[in-house]
Amino acid sequence: MPTPRALLAITPREHADFLPPPLFEQLRALVPGLEVVDPRELGADAWATLLAERQPRLLLSGWKTPPLPAGHPVGAGPDALQYLCHLTGSVRKFVSAAQIERGLLVSNWGNSVSRVMAECGLFLAISALRRASHWAREMPRGAWKDEGSQFHSLFERRVGLHGFGAIARELVKLMQPFGVQVQTYSPSVPDAELATCGVTRADTLAELFAQNDVIVELAPLTERTRGLVDEALLRLIRPGGVFVNIGRGAVVDEDALLRVAGDGQVQFALDVFTVEPLPADSPLRNLPNVTLLPHMAGPTVDRRRDAGAFALANIRRYLAGEALHAQITPDIYARQT
Repeated sequence: MPTPRALLAITPREHADFLPPPLFEQLRALVPGLEVVDPRELGADAWATLLAERQPRLLLSGWKTPPLPAGHPVGAGPDALQYLCHLTGSVRKFVSAAQIERGLLVSNWGNSVSRVMAECGLFLAISALRRASHWAREMPRGAWKDEGSQFHSLFERRVGLHGFGAIARELVKLMQPFGVQVQTYSPSVPDAELATCGVTRADTLAELFAQNDVIVELAPLTERTRGLVDEALLRLIRPGGVFVNIGRGAVVDEDALLRVAGDGQVQFALDVFTVEPLPADSPLRNLPNVTLLPHMAGPTVDRRRDAGAFALANIRRYLAGEALHAQITPDIYARQT
């Protein structure tokens, strides 16, 4: 394939994190005519004009890239955008299902960040078991443990995963040294695949929540899953148990979570919320049994280069006429958060 017209539309910070040297030099070598723009300097009209003038065949996008204009040509044709290589996660804010159906190739960071997200899930589970949030609040005030203090280990616990995608699979690997028993509720995953991972199946969500010491929420947000984890499910978690959410906040009924957390019998460790940023006056901020992170389970600053390397490998495949990894098909688009 001839070298395509290419546009990199990400912020300088994204550029430094996702495409540090030597990744950027490798990208330049692949597409010598690459043009770099800062999308923060472009309104919707200026963005549409830039795309119409430059007519890129390849567009690399990030968190701050404006949406692709609905009328911009995609797919085949000399002036059409052929491939959107999205350096980050969800593409829903940037392209439409119709654009993909018209032949636009789209990929995202795929599984390149899954191990780092799983690491955060492990961190939150152990932090909650050890009551780290409580002691972070109390020790500056002079507190110390006493014979009634409760803190627990992850070793030989029962862990339930709501969802069994790439992050869950990486989490299973990270938890292996702890000798945990892992169960999942994910009806679409074949039994043989679960068996290969050493994971058993829960037939219902109620079974998953009732039978495990640690529950990790990993289900995607869809109309079917919105608010699915309700008060009845949360109250099935045994006293002293832990609920971790590194998936999507709106999968959980947050008002119900507040009521259950207020009882103080279950530890909660949350990275995602229904409204983000979490409002400053949210009651979640003041509960001693709730550990909070500001939606940072995704790739850490030092590991965003993994997504950049993944994108680079996909661009090589595109230029060679090979199938992309983590391609967003219309079916996958419909199922994505």
